[in-house]
Amino acid sequence: MSEGPGGHQDSRNRDSAGENNDVHAWYRRGLDLLGKGSPAAAANLLQRAAAEVPDSRSVREALARAQFNTGHYTEAADNFRVNAEASPTDDYAHFGLGLSLARTGDHAGAAPWLALAAAMRPDRKAYNDALRQVRATLRARRRTGG
Repeated sequence: MSEGPGGHQDSRNRDSAGENNDVHAWYRRGLDLLGKGSPAAAANLLQRAAAEVPDSRSVREALARAQFNTGHYTEAADNFRVNAEASPTDDYAHFGLGLSLARTGDHAGAAPWLALAAAMRPDRKAYNDALRQVRATLRARRRTGG
């Protein structure tokens, strides 16, 4: 613990370091749970981490992945959108946003995000497959008037 002005111990430094350690622990444990197939538990921890460090793109991406894997597609889209807007060259954020929007039924909203991801990383089969599927759904809906 560091000494503050006047020789008093400054608890802010300890608290801040403690919070940072907590956030890192929540993030690491959340990733571990996500990797082990427990996205709901991961989402709980990652939500806490995101509340403490809302500008952390890595925490927000992990949270979005956990939300997506639990079927919370709107929330996942919100978090992927934050990352896509904060880092326009983040192909995975564009892909995650597009896929999340498609899962909510917003195929028209999903298409531009998936197109960006596929254009940035044409080597990614998943990006191209998702874009083709969304475009096919949009074509089918236009043909049937839906």
